[in-house]
Amino acid sequence: MELIISILILFILVNDLLKISFWKGWQAVVFGVLCGVFVVATYPYAILQSKTQLADYLRNTAALKNMAVVVTLESAVCFAYCITQLQMWSGERKRWWARLLKWYPGLLVFPVLFYLQTELVFAFPGTDFRLLSGVFALIVAAVFPLLRSFFRVLLPGREMRLEIHFLVSLFVCIIGLLTTVNGNVTYQAVREPLDWKALGFAFGLFAALFLAGACRNRWKWIVRQRRTEKKRPQRRNA
Repeated sequence: MELIISILILFILVNDLLKISFWKGWQAVVFGVLCGVFVVATYPYAILQSKTQLADYLRNTAALKNMAVVVTLESAVCFAYCITQLQMWSGERKRWWARLLKWYPGLLVFPVLFYLQTELVFAFPGTDFRLLSGVFALIVAAVFPLLRSFFRVLLPGREMRLEIHFLVSLFVCIIGLLTTVNGNVTYQAVREPLDWKALGFAFGLFAALFLAGACRNRWKWIVRQRRTEKKRPQRRNA
């Protein structure tokens, strides 16, 4: 379980860095400073934690299910951001809530920083906790803007970064759901006869929604083409 949590933390950090790579440089610096302030503000609570408490939390199936819900919601927000960005880049009109999605950095990075701070305290038991927290806060404040620039150099194309952001969000969602297993079977498989009526209804509903979406996109394309053709004679006459 600890290995899965470590992989989840890594993907959350990478996903957050990919998200702030769409920001400007000074905005990434402000976010890094905010994360550093969070580390300094939460160090009194981090030093009160123990390995036993963290181990008990990782064995608590109910707590892991709650965490999986939060991770899934966070991933859904990332999915919505990727879709709205593609729509705006393709010429769709901007929506006010799409801007909110752009400036949403991801809240999972803060519990991740708190967890890393507690692990750092366990790794250096004889060191002054305040000094250790201050050094960690400075590293966090400097690393976030630097890694943001690294990702922009490594992946200069914004479409490529957006695609990777979507894939990493998908991995975060899947790993978050895997944490609820914890070696236990939540629902036992039960043998039941195949419900052809329910299966047919599901496929019929899918086909109806698919056709409705295809017709809507076709209609929008025809309307857009007619508008473009109407504008062309006006430009020629001008």
